[in-house]
Amino acid sequence: MAPAIKRRKIKHDNGSDESEANFLEETKDEELSSEDSEASNVSMDAPEERDDDEEASNGEPEEQDNMSEPVLRCAPATVSKTDNTAKAHKRQDVQPRDGVFTAESFKNNVFKLQVNELLDQVKLKHGKKEASAEKAMRMLKSLIEHLPSRAPASIAEAEKTLESAGVAIPFPSPRPPKDAKYKLQYERPSSINATGSYPLKTATRTDGGVVIDLVVVMPKAIFQEKDYLNFRYFYKRAYYLACLAAGIKASKEHSFKVSFDTLNGNHLQPVIVIDPSGSGFPDSSGSSCRINILPIVSEETFPGAKLLPKSNCVRPKGEDDDGPATKPLAPTPFYNSTLRSDATVTSYLKLLHAVSEKCDAFKDACILGRIWLRQRGFGSSLRKGGFGNFEWAAITALLLQPSPRPGTAPLSPGYSSYQLFKATVQFLARNDLCKKPFTLQSRDVDFPKSSGAPVFFDGPRGLNILFKMTIRSYSQLQFEAKTTVDALGDSVFDQFDSTFILRTDLLRYRYDATLGLPLSAFEFDPKSDDYNGKLGEACNKIYSTLIRALTDRVTTVTFTLPDSGAWPISTPKPPESQQKHILINFAIDPANAHRTIDYGPAAENKQEAASFRKFWGDKAELRRFKDGSILESVVWSNKDTTATILEQISLHVLGRHVDSQIAENAEFVNDSFAPLIASGRIQGQSGIASFSLAMNAFTSIEKDIRELEGLPLQIRHIRAADEQLRYASINLPLSRPASIVLQFEASARWPDDLCAIQRTKTAFLLKIAELLSAAHSGVATRVGLENPSQPSHNQAYLDITVRTGFTFRLRIYHDREATLLERQLKDKSLDVHSHESSATALALYKREFIQVLSHTQAIQNLCTRYPALSPAIRLTKKWFACHLMLPHFAPELVELLVVRTFLQPHPWPTPSCATTGFLRTLAWIARWDWRHVPLVVDFSSSMPSNSAESESYGKGTMKLEDMEQVQTRFEAWRQIDPVMNRVVLFAATNIDTSGNTWTDMGRPEKVVAARMTALAKAATTVIRAQEDHIMAAANGKETATADLPPESLFISQIRDYDLVIHISSKYSRVSKDKKSEPKYKNLEIQLIPKGSLGAETDLVPLFVEDLQNVFGDAVLWFWDPESLDRIAGLWNPLVSRQRAFKVKAGWNSAPVRSRDGEPKGMNEKSVGIHINKRAVLNDIKRLGGDLVSRIDVNRSCIGDRMYSK
Repeated sequence: MAPAIKRRKIKHDNGSDESEANFLEETKDEELSSEDSEASNVSMDAPEERDDDEEASNGEPEEQDNMSEPVLRCAPATVSKTDNTAKAHKRQDVQPRDGVFTAESFKNNVFKLQVNELLDQVKLKHGKKEASAEKAMRMLKSLIEHLPSRAPASIAEAEKTLESAGVAIPFPSPRPPKDAKYKLQYERPSSINATGSYPLKTATRTDGGVVIDLVVVMPKAIFQEKDYLNFRYFYKRAYYLACLAAGIKASKEHSFKVSFDTLNGNHLQPVIVIDPSGSGFPDSSGSSCRINILPIVSEETFPGAKLLPKSNCVRPKGEDDDGPATKPLAPTPFYNSTLRSDATVTSYLKLLHAVSEKCDAFKDACILGRIWLRQRGFGSSLRKGGFGNFEWAAITALLLQPSPRPGTAPLSPGYSSYQLFKATVQFLARNDLCKKPFTLQSRDVDFPKSSGAPVFFDGPRGLNILFKMTIRSYSQLQFEAKTTVDALGDSVFDQFDSTFILRTDLLRYRYDATLGLPLSAFEFDPKSDDYNGKLGEACNKIYSTLIRALTDRVTTVTFTLPDSGAWPISTPKPPESQQKHILINFAIDPANAHRTIDYGPAAENKQEAASFRKFWGDKAELRRFKDGSILESVVWSNKDTTATILEQISLHVLGRHVDSQIAENAEFVNDSFAPLIASGRIQGQSGIASFSLAMNAFTSIEKDIRELEGLPLQIRHIRAADEQLRYASINLPLSRPASIVLQFEASARWPDDLCAIQRTKTAFLLKIAELLSAAHSGVATRVGLENPSQPSHNQAYLDITVRTGFTFRLRIYHDREATLLERQLKDKSLDVHSHESSATALALYKREFIQVLSHTQAIQNLCTRYPALSPAIRLTKKWFACHLMLPHFAPELVELLVVRTFLQPHPWPTPSCATTGFLRTLAWIARWDWRHVPLVVDFSSSMPSNSAESESYGKGTMKLEDMEQVQTRFEAWRQIDPVMNRVVLFAATNIDTSGNTWTDMGRPEKVVAARMTALAKAATTVIRAQEDHIMAAANGKETATADLPPESLFISQIRDYDLVIHISSKYSRVSKDKKSEPKYKNLEIQLIPKGSLGAETDLVPLFVEDLQNVFGDAVLWFWDPESLDRIAGLWNPLVSRQRAFKVKAGWNSAPVRSRDGEPKGMNEKSVGIHINKRAVLNDIKRLGGDLVSRIDVNRSCIGDRMYSK
């Protein structure tokens, strides 16, 4: 059974989630594209007929769930009275078996509830707004039916006639010749029907409203037998559409706002768009419905055999349209499929309607698919991939047909909506339709191999459903499908949000690099007839060139093309603005992306070598390698250049194979946040190269200690226990002591008393220091004491500074201490104070000597496995530090936040650079409801279940039972501590299921955790604004949002604090770092005197410690431990307000008379106290001395606004 979680309302407004837009976001242009081509034959003759159809449709059962019942059962089918017996008998066989409905039909009980709630919120309610649109449709239908016929006219006559009516015929490119022999004619339509997802009830609510398709069937009489050739059909279609627009415009009874647009961005298929702003919409205020008018033809108008994918229907000039071709001509699959799609609207209408009658869950599955596609940026529009709502519904419906293809198991009509959705996604993920066409009930159908486009051929209707897709868009679709299948296969973590709620097409979260190409660089004439064809060919060439050049350096290459919009009916379609940009997005493979050499064929392979040199040009060279091989190769530079290797390759091949003008105007953006930290960009094949000196020093000192002779016990292991040694410190390690832990082999000679054990540890450390100093003259040692007031805590450590300048702080781990502390806890004779002291000591012991070691080892392994993890952790810690929050969070907790992004990356792939890892982490923090949801990280999820490395992570792979235990422990903490005074954030892993190891004792406090969430939401809002700015610029639009540098996310607003203590510049680390930037590493090391234990002691941390000890009850302190240039504070509201008089209140107080509303028990003559803020500030200034330059007061609680030295 799935763990219980707090269910929350799924919001769909614009302000619900700033980081990832919710699934209802959809631009106006996308809605106008009218992705829905599937039709439902709903008559619009009268309202009564529509009600009859709705009543019949309502007879189909829809999945219902009782939210209060713990057990979900399949609701019985509700059918009409006339065929009640037949339908009940037919659907009885497909009912799920009792008791296993949830397990087989949905992932679990909670997932079913989430799906049902999602469907309930996105489905149209068919209320007043929709009724207004339906009434407008009936008006349009009546108006169109009464339009008079027009006599046949030549091209010139037709244009002149409609031009006088204020309508320009939207002829596709190329325009028809003026001397064409055929005539254009308008006759009343054969039928008019509403089609698409709206009448089929698979439409969803969106921010921009609902798009309703109204198909007008053109009569067969206006066409000739050969009109399928040479665009003649599309010319007559455009004229027919213009006549409809002129008739609607000329209507005196109803006024509609009419414009032209293209269906799915296909210039061959213009449509009429009716906006609700016109007076023709009854009650148009608040209505967000739009009506698209689509002219189509009946299926028998043109023979289907002439429109197969390998046929040619566009003859070259000089060929006789009516005669056979004199020589073999290239096939025109896109042209043929476009015409065929107009002829099969009614056929697909019948198919979808029949499937929805047969399969109860089909409509809901279409809605789920619709949401999934929108969240991933797909649509039926050519520039959005060519795969939208119609393609999804048609493929699902065809897979539901009995035996659609030999060897393919059909989908069952008894499947739930989730099962249908998952089965369709699995089909897309597992079938490469570009390499192996998928045909249904068709034989001897050939497909052109030159295009390489995907093929899902519907034989009975003679249409390749995927004709609008390209290789690159299908590759992207298949990648997203595979990612979703992997996510839905996760049995431990809930992947509902990643599948349906989160948008995945946001560039900053999805991709690691972006290449912007302005349309003006292509130098295509936007007014030319072949502009769209040339631009499409250029994109295909760029894609194939980049794929060949980048090879395994990238995992995904996608194109974001600018949108196209509607235009007035009185003018021809305007040429596309050349200020728009094409965005090419890269998801890199960090293991290969930074490789400096590309290896080609051997010199003996003459043909392959010649092809290699032809492709790379002057960059190719013949080289001999260490293994004796002589290969063609290309060498790239990663030094003395600001361009990354990925950028160098992309610009080189674009300039060589596409156009040098394009390469010169290209804008490349890659890992923009990485330069904010030292060595933030991944170097070579590793993101941890900058830590090699520190790790080598640790390996060296470990070897030196193991080789010491004279120790009474053998050393079992020496392990790292510090963020500097797990590649997670913000700054590269140099002089700050890095903690390491030594454990001796088991021995019975250890004392059985805690205090005696601490003395023995001290003796061991003294002996190690003596032996190390004697054996190595370049090593400096010093034994230090800690926790003097806690005799059961660790008492001593040994600082070891090696010749290279690194300092290690060695502590000794003895496993007997845990047994003794647990024995004390069980001793009932102990007083409360001693019992609490023992519990604290045991928790500290487990954290410092057990959990830190396991955590460090896990992070080390993951940073080696994921090159981008280390810089992402460091970047996230810098964000916490710059906002003065890092001291309130254990370093391990921040690391877990980032690790979760890498181990549970869905709906995206694993981050490949520091920027994506950092931004996704902030986005998750902004969404994280830490009051009701724990942070759970499964370290073993990145390891094979049977690997030895997975076993080293403790309990091995996390299972559903482990997740339930963590959830139970989290809920128990919330019941024990509902105010969250002790545990605010709950962070558990498979190696530490306690959940409070890094967050116990109110670290962080609730106000700090709330500020973390608020800052993360603000940061993701900025990122979303930048995303919108990028997309607006790509579409040639100007926005008020300017490009913000990455540093803007790391600037803290100190006005949010009550007081700010500014540290004198000579004591802050900012000034020290600027003054002591080394020019050469060897000179920096030589400046460290022998025997030195690192840099001089920083006074500011000691000052902060004093502030916490003295004023910790009155002020909550914030500071940046890396810069130490200011210390901010918030007054504790519990001590800021007036309270009853008390001797030794614990803070500097001042007497004050009570007022109304003060605590009970205080009469009008009594005297209370409140904190004396002026005195506290004076005490702080006196305590800091020369460290404090000034104190700013941001809240007017006292008279002076500033205290300066």
